[in-house]
Amino acid sequence: MPQAHRAYAEWTPERLVRWAQQAGPSVAGLIATVMATRVHPQQGFRSCLGIMRLSQRYGGERLDAACQRALQVGAASYRSVRSILLVGLDRQPEPDTELPSARPLAHENLRGASYYREEGKPC
Repeated sequence: MPQAHRAYAEWTPERLVRWAQQAGPSVAGLIATVMATRVHPQQGFRSCLGIMRLSQRYGGERLDAACQRALQVGAASYRSVRSILLVGLDRQPEPDTELPSARPLAHENLRGASYYREEGKPC
């Protein structure tokens, strides 16, 4: 095995998750998700290292917030987390996920379903 590959052989997914835990619980959760989505966990090592390296530029607190948002939207990748940090979505409040109540509008131009029914034929 080449020298560069031998260093990766000593790493395990658990080791990366423990290391990510130092940056925050959402970072560790995202790293675990990245590892779980790969057929072979070693395929996710570079992505996970890139995610954790983002803490050097943005700090652990922002990285944790970005990872939390990435987990919420199902975007478990380095590119997604980097994009969240670049745009500053980690600093914005979470969007309201509740749908507005569906109540009919009252307006003189709204005709309703009965307007479109032909006589004798149900819709």
